[in-house]
Amino acid sequence: MSQALQAVRGMNDILPAEAEFWEQFEEIVRSWLKSYGYRPIRLPIVEPTPLFKRAIGEVTDIVEKEMYSFIDSLNGEALTLRPEGTAGCVRAVIEHSLIARQPARLYYLGQMFRHERPQKGRYRQFHQVGVESFGMAGPDIDAEMILMGARLWADLGLDGIELQINSLGQAEERAQHRAALITYFEENAELLDDDSKRRLHTNPLRILDSKNPALQELCAAAPRLIDFLGPESLGHFEGVQRVLRDAGLPFTVNPRLVRGLDYYNLTVFEWVSDRLGAKGTICGGGRYDGLIELIGGKPAPAVGWGMGIERVLDLVQQSGHAPPPPVPDVYAVVPDAAALPVAVQVSEALRAAGVAVLMHAGAGSMKAQFKRADASGARWALVFGGSELAQGVVAVKPLRDDAAPQVTRPLADVAAWAAELLHR
Repeated sequence: MSQALQAVRGMNDILPAEAEFWEQFEEIVRSWLKSYGYRPIRLPIVEPTPLFKRAIGEVTDIVEKEMYSFIDSLNGEALTLRPEGTAGCVRAVIEHSLIARQPARLYYLGQMFRHERPQKGRYRQFHQVGVESFGMAGPDIDAEMILMGARLWADLGLDGIELQINSLGQAEERAQHRAALITYFEENAELLDDDSKRRLHTNPLRILDSKNPALQELCAAAPRLIDFLGPESLGHFEGVQRVLRDAGLPFTVNPRLVRGLDYYNLTVFEWVSDRLGAKGTICGGGRYDGLIELIGGKPAPAVGWGMGIERVLDLVQQSGHAPPPPVPDVYAVVPDAAALPVAVQVSEALRAAGVAVLMHAGAGSMKAQFKRADASGARWALVFGGSELAQGVVAVKPLRDDAAPQVTRPLADVAAWAAELLHR
């Protein structure tokens, strides 16, 4: 007998009980996004590799180490499983001229892929909610993006999630800061690790994002980007803060917050929680005004963020606010095969009236069927016994109230009594 195959490490099955929890969460997310005027877009899982190299930056951990890339054996095209969603969304916006006439608010849900060491809350196949806004340049839309997160945490009953914000300014301001960083780190080269030395002259900003504990003190004393911002960038950043303060939303300005992708400018932000071990980011993003032009479109402002679904669901479960699994309203007990046609007809009529019916399938004694009915969580059992069917009725037995009597209801007019199964 051959050995059973298992899922790829870091790519997990989501089994029925958990998948139902995911679906309930996704329903909340879709309703919340629609309340802000965001529309869904569905994007390919596989994109051209140059898209991510151009958008994310070739000197980043994602492109250098984490992407699942391959050559298409049919045409030799370089392809990659998407490691994030923004680049693909921007590609779609350009390709289909989605902002030719008016701005667009878009969202997507789906799998992302990064080849990294699997650990709790960090997997090789993970899931994100992505929210992107195109064609709006003011600080008001940045603030809306942030306030949306606060609304979702409230809807999910979550607390203890902290907001950190920063501004990365514009390209020329980052260039001045970059030169100052290189000088500073060159003067302290003996303290840098090998990864930081490699990045020193290609992307020194990434050194500030290092997770190496030995570098934290060095990075804390490094030149701050915010000190290089001009009046326009500072005005934009103050505009964002003003809206957040007016909305009563607490935040911390973190001058070391740079995010891990090269395409950001001006506002960046992260929602973090210490309930996932060390302070972990559960949602983060910012403005990326130059990305559309970089990928080949006409210049247009844009801002967006991504949220890790696994991490948020972990917090929901920890909070005790996880919704109970869905249960059927009714379990149909079918004592013998002769009753099956009537049971099917009645069950379909009940479903058409909005009643969730789980019908017994396969042989089984009445005792075994009632045991399954009780385990299903249904409030009622419909018993299609021979004597009841001969009288043109079905027995309705309560499963959650021992004091309630068993009654019969007519087979000929299911719609007349279907509502009783929902409201009693």
